[in-house]
Amino acid sequence: MEETIQTTETTETTTATSTAQPKPYRGKRKVRIGRVVSDKMDKTVVVAVMRSFRHPLYGKTIRRTKKYMAHDERNECRVGDLVEIVETRPLSRHKRWRVRAILERPE
Repeated sequence: MEETIQTTETTETTTATSTAQPKPYRGKRKVRIGRVVSDKMDKTVVVAVMRSFRHPLYGKTIRRTKKYMAHDERNECRVGDLVEIVETRPLSRHKRWRVRAILERPE
């Protein structure tokens, strides 16, 4: 009889402590900086992100550009803006990024 009481108390304390633990770490989202090359769609902009790297054999610096479709909720981005985009859940067939901030506007 005493054993069942002890096991019940231990299970109660373990469940109480398990619910008080913090939520698991969600992971760091990727952030990219690029220029807006198209704003013709509603609430969507196309951002060109340039990256550069050294060729593994020849050592020459190579520049590559990749275009991302990003969600612009307020339609405030214009062509030529320097923006910061952040990775997010899939919003449509091609959109997996959203505009976090406009860093620079051309004059």
